[in-house]
Amino acid sequence: MLNKYPLWKYLMLIVAVVIGFLYATPNLYPEDPAIQVSGVRSAVVDNSTLDKVRAALSQDKVQAKSVSVENGLLLARFSNTDSQLKAQEAITKALGDNYSVALNLAPSTPAWLRDIDANPMKLGLDLRGGVHFLMQVDMPEAINKADDSLESDLRTGLREEKVRYTGIRRVSPGKMKVTLRDSENADNAEAYLKKNDGSDYQIERDGNSITLTRTPAKVKEIQNYALTQNITVIRNRVNSLGVAEALVQRQGTDRILVELPGVQDAAQAKRALGGTATLEFHMVDTEHDVAEAVAGHVPPGSVLYKDRSGRPVLVKKRIMLTGEHIQDAQSGFDEYQRPQINIKLDSEGGDLMSRATKDNIGKPMATVMVEYRPTDKKGPDGKPTLKKDVEVIQVATIQARLGRSFRVTGIGSTQEAHWLAEQISSGALMAPIQIVEERTVGPSLGAQNIKDGMNSLIYGSVAILIFMAIYYRAFGLVANLALVMNVILIVGIMSLIPGATLTLPGIAGIVLTVGMSVDANVLIFERIREELRDGVGVQKAIHNGYANAFSTIADANITTMITAFILFGIGSGPVKGFAVTLGIGILTSMFTAIVGTRAVINLVYGGRRVEKLSI
Repeated sequence: MLNKYPLWKYLMLIVAVVIGFLYATPNLYPEDPAIQVSGVRSAVVDNSTLDKVRAALSQDKVQAKSVSVENGLLLARFSNTDSQLKAQEAITKALGDNYSVALNLAPSTPAWLRDIDANPMKLGLDLRGGVHFLMQVDMPEAINKADDSLESDLRTGLREEKVRYTGIRRVSPGKMKVTLRDSENADNAEAYLKKNDGSDYQIERDGNSITLTRTPAKVKEIQNYALTQNITVIRNRVNSLGVAEALVQRQGTDRILVELPGVQDAAQAKRALGGTATLEFHMVDTEHDVAEAVAGHVPPGSVLYKDRSGRPVLVKKRIMLTGEHIQDAQSGFDEYQRPQINIKLDSEGGDLMSRATKDNIGKPMATVMVEYRPTDKKGPDGKPTLKKDVEVIQVATIQARLGRSFRVTGIGSTQEAHWLAEQISSGALMAPIQIVEERTVGPSLGAQNIKDGMNSLIYGSVAILIFMAIYYRAFGLVANLALVMNVILIVGIMSLIPGATLTLPGIAGIVLTVGMSVDANVLIFERIREELRDGVGVQKAIHNGYANAFSTIADANITTMITAFILFGIGSGPVKGFAVTLGIGILTSMFTAIVGTRAVINLVYGGRRVEKLSI
């Protein structure tokens, strides 16, 4: 029978609409201005912190909607930004420098919606406000670290091959010169180097000296690895901030773009992202006098550091192991209930540690914490400078040959062990980073963008609704119903898809798909009118109208979908936001304009004797 849908199609349509409406609902609940408190270094957020915050708010007569502690973070919600800013001052004064007190925006979605993973649509920086950083990786330092590693590997490798050399020195970045004792050792060294490093270095021999020059391909590989590794570290650091839907992506050959929607305090974000702690392991220099090193006579192969008590410690300059080989770090307790960090290395790190410790049993080894922190000072090039903090956290005697798993003791407190484990687990920066561009988008500007975008959507939709109702009468009302459901489905799907973020161009994409949705109905309705003018019966006219218009609608939407895929593939930022909403809108508009309107029209007119259509 013409124009009759089976029951399963109506059920499918109802389920789709209900799910779309359910997951679009959280967007009706506005975000609350909030204060997020997290611990710095050894400080932790617990119930005592909660009591201090409540007391500070009460003393300054700041009314909070709620104050709670979850997952080691304290979140205080307020009804307006004035209370939020006043509360920040009060909380900062009460807690001091041991805590990070950051402005934020917190969703107010009801618990019953959160239980089914129904959350508000993720908004981009231009709509929600937040902070934008463009970070530059210090590539010369990455090359310098690679040179340190090469020098260490050369010494170890030649020693294992029993090749005698008189010196290994760095000529320039990426260029190393090895001087051998005699021609026989030079022959053996040349053979060894060509076998192990021939593809990565140009090897030139001049008598008993061999020069290794890093190839351009190897330099590019080191730079790409440094950039990729730093992106991973920053992503881990952003996750520890608890920022939802943050953007961390590569920008060019040596820069990283970071966008933190909802974060209003750029200074707090800089402190959290800019400093990353890692560990280095050095042998302690027991052959030279520490007092002479303190007096300024530091041996060439050693470096003078201090422990947390301020006592000088003379260690070998050669690094046995760096933090890049640490696979996992967990805080815990030793047999005397003293805090410690249990470290697990990757396979390469385990081999390095095993080789380094097998010949040093009974000798002291120093565990050194290295952390780069951003400063307010700028260098000659106008870029912010970084401060390198180095501290010896432990000096222990090697009791046995170490492997992939071992522990670090001597940590000051449980909180510090937990903090350091988190820092190490996030990864080691291959090279320091500098913030070369910083931009803050205020929530008021984001709110204005949302208002302007929504107004454009509302005005355009109302104009289309009025036109369709007047021009196509009852069929126009059906198209209007489909149009409303189309917008609800777009919002619901955008809220449901992980990683989908709505930007201002994304709102433009929704407005465009609203017009495309109506365009499909216009084609269908005009086809039905043509059939009626040709004298075809009502039921046959409805059937032919949908059947004949489908190919035209499908062709137009397929070509537009291809365009959306191309924009998403080659675009970035706002262009991708537009492509996402455009692609989702094409699918939902075809569903509502064809399946949705057909279902309603079949329900009203299908299987009945109808003399005239209101179209």
